[in-house]
Amino acid sequence: MRRSTTMAFDIDKYAATSTNVNWSDLDLERFREHPLSAQSLRTLRYMADVEYHTVCYTRDLLTTPSHKEDDTRTFMTMWNREEFWHGEALAEVLKMHDIVVDYDATRAARLKVGWRDKLDPIKQGAIGQIIGSDFVAVHMSWGAANELSAIHAYNRMAALEEDPTLAALLKRIAAQEARHVAFYTSQARERLAKSKKAQVITRFVLKNAWSPVGSSIKEKGEVIDAMSHLMSGEQGRKAAKKIDSAISALPGLSGLRIMNHALDGLGIA
Repeated sequence: MRRSTTMAFDIDKYAATSTNVNWSDLDLERFREHPLSAQSLRTLRYMADVEYHTVCYTRDLLTTPSHKEDDTRTFMTMWNREEFWHGEALAEVLKMHDIVVDYDATRAARLKVGWRDKLDPIKQGAIGQIIGSDFVAVHMSWGAANELSAIHAYNRMAALEEDPTLAALLKRIAAQEARHVAFYTSQARERLAKSKKAQVITRFVLKNAWSPVGSSIKEKGEVIDAMSHLMSGEQGRKAAKKIDSAISALPGLSGLRIMNHALDGLGIA
């Protein structure tokens, strides 16, 4: 039995209990008579596209030192599967509104990205080789920020729509995302605490390169639309502060405000 090097997270237990998000007991047909708002449907489409693109993120990370670590390799395998099923669940909700999201659409979105999609694995691999094992700390910290923002996004969407069926589904997805946060955060904390170099590099990368999930695959207007829906106003900024506080609590990352900085850059009020 493989043992996790990070005592705060049991990777064996996670792998053994990882499962597809379930929605078979939810009455999605009710959306035919009680449709979601146009804004929420746009945001759900954004979320579904992001979840379906997880396979591309995994592809890129397989060229980096992360895939050489037993715990991270195991996690990435389970994480990729869970995120795929998040996309499937959201696609089912959209289908009830006659909006079809499938791999053809996902592929078309990737083709729009063009040369960036082809270069990403090469770029990630080169950066990983230059940084070495400390790259894993960057990956874990970046992943923690992404998953923390995902949890807020799902919970915020549930609160905004006040639809019981949608809320039940999104809370199930958020619960899986919370386990992802636990892994990323525990790994990031351990690796950053062990290496001053990792702290310096991670701080630089997050401060200068991090952006909201989906920014690399969606048009800027779509990113602004989704972030305005989920992260604007008092509640949005309160959530942004919580995300920033969690990241800045990691060793060497004190004072970082990556989410608030990103929202400011997008002009989100």
